[in-house]
Amino acid sequence: MAYNLLKEKRGIIFGALNEQSIAWKVAERAVEEGAQIVLTNMAVSIRLGSIGELAKRCNAPIIEADATSVEDLERLVDESMAHFGGKIDFVLHSVGMSPNVRKGRAYEDLNYDFLSKTLDVSAVSFHKLLHTLFVKDALREWGSVVALTYLAAQRSVCGYSDMADAKALLESVARNFGERYGRHRNVRVNTVSQSPTATTAGMGVAGMQGMLAYADAMSPLGNASAEDCADYVVTLFSDLTRKVTMQNLYHDGGFSSVALSERVYDTFLKGLE
Repeated sequence: MAYNLLKEKRGIIFGALNEQSIAWKVAERAVEEGAQIVLTNMAVSIRLGSIGELAKRCNAPIIEADATSVEDLERLVDESMAHFGGKIDFVLHSVGMSPNVRKGRAYEDLNYDFLSKTLDVSAVSFHKLLHTLFVKDALREWGSVVALTYLAAQRSVCGYSDMADAKALLESVARNFGERYGRHRNVRVNTVSQSPTATTAGMGVAGMQGMLAYADAMSPLGNASAEDCADYVVTLFSDLTRKVTMQNLYHDGGFSSVALSERVYDTFLKGLE
């Protein structure tokens, strides 16, 4: 059901790869709610994914950009504003990658060149994006920027490796840049800490199937799906949340507030008594 929450708003969506992507779902929901969007991703992701199909569905251009390149980000912002004929209302940063995770490197045995790449792609790119938007004064007053994160920024999660460090840095960037962007331009910057989700990237984390089952059993409301996340992000893009900024917002069915659920106790612990 659509409510026209984003009527006449315009935004940039980073990171849509295929139909499993949270960014893909956010793009679809934003358009359903009345927004115009620009899609962006790296050249290799555009080539290997199916973002062209999404672009057709959403009547949106695809502008190739490497989120770690300030030059690419500057061009993306300039071309997006030219396409829209004015400033931007919202941006989704759904960008993350760890060579250490892909190569199966244990956290206690990281390749530090890989770690630098993880931090640049998954967190520093967010600072570069916000910097570019700020310098170009590209966002309208009361605009909204949202980045996706995960509970591993606060807690140790087996298999998440250096992505946990990247998410902690990402959340710090949101707080620090959010304070400045809010004070100077009335722009909101938040992170959404999503349930483990069966995206292409998420399924690359060791033990993800087990984590999905465990989190679902721990969460009073069950895991939040990619579609659920898209609904939530759309509210953060809308005018309904104009005074929400610098927050790490948990969207995980209550998982982050539960130490032991009845379902997990009955499944794993009851028989040990």
